[in-house]
Amino acid sequence: MFSTKNLSPRQLSAFTALLLAAPISAGIYLLTTNWKMGLGSFAFVFAGSYGLILFTLEKFIYRKIKLIYKFIHQTKATRKEEVYFKYILPKKSIDEVREDVQSWGEKQNEEIELLKRNEAYRKEFLQNLAHEIKTPIFAIQGYVDTLLNGAMDDIAVRKKFIENTGKNVDRLVNLVNDLDEISKLEKGEQLLYKQNFIIQDLIREVFESLSLNIHDKGIKTTIKKGCESPINVFADKEKIRMVLINLVENASKYGKPGGNIIASIYKTDEKHVLVEIGDDGIGIEEEHLQRIFERFYRTDAARSRDKGGTGLGLAICKHIIEAHGQSIHARSTPDVGTSIGFTLDSKRE
Repeated sequence: MFSTKNLSPRQLSAFTALLLAAPISAGIYLLTTNWKMGLGSFAFVFAGSYGLILFTLEKFIYRKIKLIYKFIHQTKATRKEEVYFKYILPKKSIDEVREDVQSWGEKQNEEIELLKRNEAYRKEFLQNLAHEIKTPIFAIQGYVDTLLNGAMDDIAVRKKFIENTGKNVDRLVNLVNDLDEISKLEKGEQLLYKQNFIIQDLIREVFESLSLNIHDKGIKTTIKKGCESPINVFADKEKIRMVLINLVENASKYGKPGGNIIASIYKTDEKHVLVEIGDDGIGIEEEHLQRIFERFYRTDAARSRDKGGTGLGLAICKHIIEAHGQSIHARSTPDVGTSIGFTLDSKRE
């Protein structure tokens, strides 16, 4: 069935001119009974109507549409765009133009929503950053003021307050270092020095380096049965060490006393290896899983701050893994445990 929905300006002009010329020429023929007069009037009316309608469409309607397209692009038209406006745009139907504008509008709405989310995230980040910095600063200030106001004379109090001040200074230093690390990773300033290495050996080294803190809680660290066979990966060994340290420290903080931290390693295909660090601790509610890799995001602010740390560990892990062109994910069930896994490239020849 014939439809005028997607007609170009020239086709629309021809169709409208035909609708005008046909009845006029038929009327003239009926009045004069002269077929030559009827045919001539048809040709004259058709040509005149076609030219007038096309002129109106191109010079008035499509001129406005051209301005709309220039507004959409928001730039001074290049030579290529001028060719597009002059030769390609007039061939588009009004319906196609409407679809283009609608598509542009939807894209703008998506960008606005993204900006709103980013603004909300920025505000939340700054609020959390201010809190993380204020906490140790106020603590340091309190200890120093107390010492200056007379507590200096008590040797036991003096030693304790100075030790606590030192701990808060260390917390500030760690916070600044972690922020600097994330900033460099985001800017791509941290170069990756990739090499082949056995991932199980690195996991064992991390377990050993953290053994004192972990074993104080009675937590056992193991590589899952069936995953002991050496698997080579191609990555920045020291950066992956940092990822594993963060994940194992988190597992020990939120793992239950006498529990387990288990590392699993699988070859997902010929090109990739999956590494997972799992615990049987308190777990994470589903609504928090998508946000745990955000900077300073805490599922339970009070409980998390009691555990120490800067709140940037998982964010750093995410940036390091993404810098490798890989992905990181988390699986968790409250009171059952949490597993955080990431992929790496297999050994390169």
